[in-house]
Amino acid sequence: MTRKIIIDCDPGIDDAIALCMALFDPRLEVLAITATAGTVDADQATSNAIAIVEQLDPKKYPRIGKASVPEDAPVIDDRHLNGADGLGGCHFPESARQHLPLSEKVIAELVRKFPNEVTVVCLGPTTNLARICRVDPGVLPLLDKIVIGGGSVAHVGNVTASAEFNMYFDPMSAADVFESATTKSMVPLDLIDAMSFGVDLLEKLPPKHSRAGNLLHKLLPFAFRAAHQRLGRELIPLSDATTILSIVEPDLFTWKSMAGRVETRGELTRGVTVFDQRLRPEWPVNMEVALDVDADEAHEMLVRGLRYAGQQT
Repeated sequence: MTRKIIIDCDPGIDDAIALCMALFDPRLEVLAITATAGTVDADQATSNAIAIVEQLDPKKYPRIGKASVPEDAPVIDDRHLNGADGLGGCHFPESARQHLPLSEKVIAELVRKFPNEVTVVCLGPTTNLARICRVDPGVLPLLDKIVIGGGSVAHVGNVTASAEFNMYFDPMSAADVFESATTKSMVPLDLIDAMSFGVDLLEKLPPKHSRAGNLLHKLLPFAFRAAHQRLGRELIPLSDATTILSIVEPDLFTWKSMAGRVETRGELTRGVTVFDQRLRPEWPVNMEVALDVDADEAHEMLVRGLRYAGQQT
């Protein structure tokens, strides 16, 4: 039986890799890809979501939701690691998108159509889900689950000294989603080192003559160059793909029930995810958090997923 998912993302390179996996995994039915601002602005995020799907050309096209500008977004993005267009400077052809519905509308419609069946996978800031919380609060309790890629438990930040990018970008929305009466799991920054890949990944990709291989061979060399030039690193983390992997292969991960909140106002701690780990916690448990992963097996499964996408394209 396939699992119905909506992938809510801010398409950069990592998101594109995750979409390669998800769109061709026979265990998943991707109902929609809903864009949100983050790695790139709202307009570019929407364009990239369309472009990735068109480049991959799956047998069944998911619905696309249009991103809208967040109310309180910081002047920050992640283009320095993803290129001016978020996709390694590929500048894929623009497609018509003037009639696309807003992402939050697409999510709400599909959740009501399939009550208690849909998992929303948040690979970017949680802006769209938070808008639904505020405008149509009856929708989120109809979800099967929310899977959040982002935040951290004990790891240092990747955008500030203390905060992970997705949480920092829209902390009010993250706080609303954390506090919502929904079943949630989180795949945090703490797994980033275990789920980083070296340049030898390029040799394991599907062949360039496949649509998935063609896309991956365009995006990943840029990601490795950017990591080397900007960060002095020879490895790149595939955090979004890891989040997808946590849905289809949850037993590869070590999960812990935890009580988490998001700091929304701190000058130095905006977007920090805080977990009550006292001997006698006072906060109610609100999510399952992945604290460890069988890295060798997870690497193999992730590569296998990408190669399978190549076989299907």
